[in-house]
Amino acid sequence: MAPTAGVVAVQGNVAEHVRAIERAGAANGVDVTVREIRGSGTVPDCDLLALPGGESTTISRLIHEAGIAPEIRAHVEAGKPLLATCAGLIVASRDAADPRVETLDLLDVRVERNAFGRQRDSFEADLDVAGLDEPFPAVFIRAPAIGEGNTDCEGDGDAGGPETLARWDGRPVAVRQGPIVATAFHPELTGDPRLHALAFFES
Repeated sequence: MAPTAGVVAVQGNVAEHVRAIERAGAANGVDVTVREIRGSGTVPDCDLLALPGGESTTISRLIHEAGIAPEIRAHVEAGKPLLATCAGLIVASRDAADPRVETLDLLDVRVERNAFGRQRDSFEADLDVAGLDEPFPAVFIRAPAIGEGNTDCEGDGDAGGPETLARWDGRPVAVRQGPIVATAFHPELTGDPRLHALAFFES
């Protein structure tokens, strides 16, 4: 049976994630159906879920107003995969260091917003990512990072806490914890499907 993937579509890079999931599925021989989620009632039908980048304060407010937030928590608690990118990482964290962001408290990390600069400081970098054979062409736009001195990323990705998958400038920018993969960068803005495949289609 073909899996159903959901992209939380209240704000951010929605269409880009839809295409990236479709590419990742095709690259792995999986016929995946992708749905855009703007209200409650759809997440429970999804096997895979993406929480895109955008503006973390807006995404946080809208997913709570729409009743999507508790469904995302239930999705992860059921062991279903979640890919959270950039602002999605901030919203999924336990501490966004910003009282305007009501986090989902799913990922046991503190996040530093705009850790690598503002919009004008956007850049691309080839990252070594655990689980990928070749560097990944990461796109950083107002990118967050796991906070300095955060020891929560020394785990094994499961009960031991988040596992760091990639670093830039010495800072964690991609982590895995249980069924969650979270990145400070935007894998959906490249033509490379490997990060979505790592999150959704590879054990």
